[in-house]
Amino acid sequence: MIPEGSGAMKESDARFEFRCWARNFGVVDVRLRRLSKCHGISESEDIYIVAADREGTNTKIRDDVLDIKERIETCSDLERWFPRTKCAFPLAAVTLEGEVLPHIGVAMPQRSRETYSVHQFLDEIVLPQRALAVAAVFKRRFSFTVNGCMTELDEVWINGAGMHSVAIESTAPAAISEARNLLALDDLENVSYPQAIKRVIGMVPLRTPY
Repeated sequence: MIPEGSGAMKESDARFEFRCWARNFGVVDVRLRRLSKCHGISESEDIYIVAADREGTNTKIRDDVLDIKERIETCSDLERWFPRTKCAFPLAAVTLEGEVLPHIGVAMPQRSRETYSVHQFLDEIVLPQRALAVAAVFKRRFSFTVNGCMTELDEVWINGAGMHSVAIESTAPAAISEARNLLALDDLENVSYPQAIKRVIGMVPLRTPY
């Protein structure tokens, strides 16, 4: 997901998002670069935690920081996500029990320690849960602006499976719709990171084209 700006964020500031996926976006790439210069390139290595029975939670770990977003609204096929929890490891067991695991949808197992590192959290709490899965995600993001919307063309590797993604974000759904039209993306499905990951790892059925 395109990073939020600095400072505290209110729900009213949360942006709607459209994200689509393909093996490549050759023609779309050409249209995008005609509409906007590339503002920057960034890379990250993330660990995503996905749950088979939860659709509205986006949970990832980046640079030893746990970041949980929740889907708070939909408008047509657009989704609006809001950051609920962001905390750095090591995490206290009471924080995991009270602020983190309820969002993921699992209960705290019997405590074996008072604080947890990233690896202890994954190995002792997440991986033993049959309903949860972990995916390593590498992203290379190229940033643009289309119709006033934050727009990205991303190279993404999910557990080594390479794909491309285009994301468009704005607080105004109509602006996203116009940007999608300009990029000829109207017919493509909006698929969030958690849903895409679940399809790639086989947690939910894979749909085509992809």
